[in-house]
Amino acid sequence: MSTSTTTDARSTTPGESLFPALEPLLARVSKPIQYAGGELNSVVKPWNKVDVRWCLMYPDAYEVGQPNQGIAILYEILNERDWILAERTYAVWPDLAGLMRSHAIPQFTLDAHRPVRGFDILGVSFSTELGYTNLLEALDLAGIPLHSVERGDDDPIVVMGGHAAFNPEPIADFIDAAVLGDGEEASLLVSGIVQAWKADGRPGGRDGLLLQLAGTGAVYVPKFYDVDYLPDGRIRRVAPNRPGVPFQVRKHTLMDLDQWPYPKKPIVPLAETVHERYSVEIFRGCTRGCRFCQAGMITRPVRERNIETIGAMVAGGLEATGLEEVGLLSLSSADHSEIGEITKQLADRYEGTNVSLSLPSTRVDAFNIDLANELSRNGRRSGLTFAPEGGSERMRKVINKMVTEDDLIGTVATAFGNGWRQVKLYFMCGLPTETDEDVLGIASMARRVIETGRRAAGSRDIRCTISIGGFVPKPHTPFQWAAQASPETIDHRLQLLRDTIRADKQYGRAIGMRYHDGKPGQIEGLLSRGDRRVGRVIEAVWRDGSRFDGWSEHFSYDRWVRCSEEALAGDGVDLDWYTTRERDYDEVFPWDHLDSGLDRDWLWEDWQEAIDEVEVDDCRWTPCYDCGVCPQMDTQIQIGPSGLTLLPMPSVRADLLAEA
Repeated sequence: MSTSTTTDARSTTPGESLFPALEPLLARVSKPIQYAGGELNSVVKPWNKVDVRWCLMYPDAYEVGQPNQGIAILYEILNERDWILAERTYAVWPDLAGLMRSHAIPQFTLDAHRPVRGFDILGVSFSTELGYTNLLEALDLAGIPLHSVERGDDDPIVVMGGHAAFNPEPIADFIDAAVLGDGEEASLLVSGIVQAWKADGRPGGRDGLLLQLAGTGAVYVPKFYDVDYLPDGRIRRVAPNRPGVPFQVRKHTLMDLDQWPYPKKPIVPLAETVHERYSVEIFRGCTRGCRFCQAGMITRPVRERNIETIGAMVAGGLEATGLEEVGLLSLSSADHSEIGEITKQLADRYEGTNVSLSLPSTRVDAFNIDLANELSRNGRRSGLTFAPEGGSERMRKVINKMVTEDDLIGTVATAFGNGWRQVKLYFMCGLPTETDEDVLGIASMARRVIETGRRAAGSRDIRCTISIGGFVPKPHTPFQWAAQASPETIDHRLQLLRDTIRADKQYGRAIGMRYHDGKPGQIEGLLSRGDRRVGRVIEAVWRDGSRFDGWSEHFSYDRWVRCSEEALAGDGVDLDWYTTRERDYDEVFPWDHLDSGLDRDWLWEDWQEAIDEVEVDDCRWTPCYDCGVCPQMDTQIQIGPSGLTLLPMPSVRADLLAEA
């Protein structure tokens, strides 16, 4: 099916509200409240009172995109400047998209329902590559030409950010620019350049602005780089095609997070979302060195917020939102050097109230029962979540997840002995060098957890849920050279594991199993390590009706396979070439000209150590391992303990009693 909007966004007036035309349609779609706007703490500024206008997009449904921390932070930082306006837009569900096309209503912002095409910048944050077709749908609905080379001076500059921006090549034809790394300072840098360009009379037109952005060395503009290929399909080189454009673009790293305590007043959703809590990022970056983890690699070095800043953010955020759950977020929150004092003092402050604290999944070796008790003091004692990732001791050495099975069993014994009754364990399937036996190790670990829990608790009322995802090799990690396991391999191993658990008469009923088949992972792998030729596949599947590929009920593996075959015909490459093929040391990657700070030789050496099952310590507590980030990015690890305490404040419970 060919998709083309009937919307003529060029006929709409920039800055006008589309809500009068949109409102009559909302009664005909599912969850209409998600398109209504008017949430607490949202901002609507006069259109003509600012110099620069941003539309921030998370390319998924409102319920997924609204809680996104990155968008929330940029929304506040940009709107705090009186010369900048920022609004939000999300992917619309197909029922509304069809009505918008038939009624000539273009993609709109949620805050003031303004046409997206009227903004100066469309900033799109990608946490996952499976949102790429949603970007094309939004561009088409907005009336913005899909291909950057076809856009004129009146079209927004489409800027990509988020973790997927570390390899933007698969969507290079559809974006104008990409920003790598932290967005706080980068968004203001881009805003300043746009402001000056507009004030100077837009010298050089659209290309003039893009050249200014590219010339900073901090913004990647794909159209200013040419890609040459070898006869066998590999990349020969990626190089600038005009003067003043650098050979490498560097990531942004924000230092001193205490100076950037955002979000202060996050938007409170009207519709149901996946997370309804006030989230505080207690530190950024991770140096645990898990070889599969792109987030940990590209966000180095570790930068902690101190306990005083965290306390002030929690107090202000709860007051501004009325929310009752506080999420203490990072890639490994229990590793904060002051996590014990943070949780204890926050629990003391909010004891007797409805405010509860939560951490994301906790490393087994960072868990202790005192921490767990503080987190559950004001909330219900729900299950504990850990992420061993690998099913066997050998696999955990390969991926550098330095947690033994005995560590896990000792931890759960303590937890079950102190009143917990449920444990959830996260694993991956399809890891490099993995065998069937490694995956079956998950079953034996789960059995030991149940056995230990029953003995420690003196009860049979013990549950262990194992959640398993397919491994996808990512750029800028030691596994960027690895062959991805085929969907058939992953499905075979999951079937073996499922059969083994079902056959266990003694413990099987106490073990729950959640998993994804291998097919979506292969498509994510195509988009993760693909080059510009993959853009033709993305456009083909979108034109064939692909939307919301991150949702299992909308994802079509057969469509992706068919469109890959058609779009890549004649190039000597195919879906397997991009995914299940192991790379050699000297292969040029599509992202080699994008500098995450990690030394390529260091990544290769770590890949070899993975094959040899050699573990590497966390450089927070050991001498430097020469990954390259600190000297290349002119950064350093910033950790406590600071010796600070929460801002002086009586407990909230005492205040409530005094008022009574």
